[in-house]
Amino acid sequence: MSESDGIDDVLDNGLRQSLMIASRLGETLARRRQDSLREREHQDIQAAHEAHARYTAERAQMQGGLAPIHDDKWWQQAQPKDITTAYALAEAWKDHDPAALAAADRIRREVHTRYGIDTHDVGTDATYLQSGIETVAAEQARVNAAREHDKATALIAASQAEELRARAQRLAPVLEKHEVPVEYLNNDALAAALQQSQDAKTPEDIEAADTTVKERLYLIGKDGINGPTIDHLREETTAAVNGAGVDHFKDPAFVKAAQEMHEAKLLAEAGFTGVGQDSLEQRYERAEKELFARIEGLGREIEDRVTGNDSDRLKDQGLKAETASTTGYGSAEHHEAFAQSLKNSGATETQIRGRLTAARSEGIHPNAAVTAGKGAAKARRTRTGKSVGAERGRNGLSR
Repeated sequence: MSESDGIDDVLDNGLRQSLMIASRLGETLARRRQDSLREREHQDIQAAHEAHARYTAERAQMQGGLAPIHDDKWWQQAQPKDITTAYALAEAWKDHDPAALAAADRIRREVHTRYGIDTHDVGTDATYLQSGIETVAAEQARVNAAREHDKATALIAASQAEELRARAQRLAPVLEKHEVPVEYLNNDALAAALQQSQDAKTPEDIEAADTTVKERLYLIGKDGINGPTIDHLREETTAAVNGAGVDHFKDPAFVKAAQEMHEAKLLAEAGFTGVGQDSLEQRYERAEKELFARIEGLGREIEDRVTGNDSDRLKDQGLKAETASTTGYGSAEHHEAFAQSLKNSGATETQIRGRLTAARSEGIHPNAAVTAGKGAAKARRTRTGKSVGAERGRNGLSR
């Protein structure tokens, strides 16, 4: 064997080994590629499966969301936002699902019929559609509210007319006796007086009831069937009663007393004297007393609220007040100082006037009043009607 033959064998063996290694590497790479392809294919299948599952779920959700629009009751209660939400959902699916296509057509027809809006002009702009529906719905609501108001007003008028007819039929004898127009029966006080006149049996009761009817007819002639307004009572009362202010006319009891005093004054000026033992002077004084009681009550409430804001300061003042003399209580200086303290505490002019009126009516210091109360009570001379009238002045009850 020649030397060259040995070299060839070595080369052949090396080449053979290299080829074997390359073959194994190729097989490994091929297996890895196949594994990668299989894994990618598996991932694609998984992704497709998940996408299909999502699509199926979203489609089912869409169909469930659009199902109610085929019910007429839904349209009767649906708000603009509900309609536009359904519209947007149907528009998004109408090219992919028959139910969505049918829903889009139903929405188009209903919106056009109910609101006069063509969804073809809106396109996919649900916000614009909602704005249009809200505008039309608001106008429809206004028209419906006006219609319902007119209907309710008509029902009330019919009910009042029926009640008036029943009253007129029931009180026909006294209506004729006193020559009362039927429409005057809308005045409850007159209707009650007429009923009292009809029910009266004794001569005294008949006379008293007839007098009450005459009073009511006179007052209707002065103030109208519905009586005086609060504005009129406020103007008259604040001019005649010290301390009466705007705030008092928020109290129904105060307004009632003001009206009673107003009526007593009108009747006295017309020459009426009252009914039975209940004279106009007594009615006026009762109303006046109630007014002052209400004014004083509001004044005390203000004082309690004001003085309750600084308890520590008032405790110190209270200790000093206990040792101070009661001399000067009720004087002009005392009232001026009291008014200033109320003003500094934030009270209004009306509230200050009311509290001062109450303070002036007390006359003496509370401690002195308690001490005096322990002694024997003394009789007080009753003022005559003439002196009372003189003290009240031109704004009081005329006699």
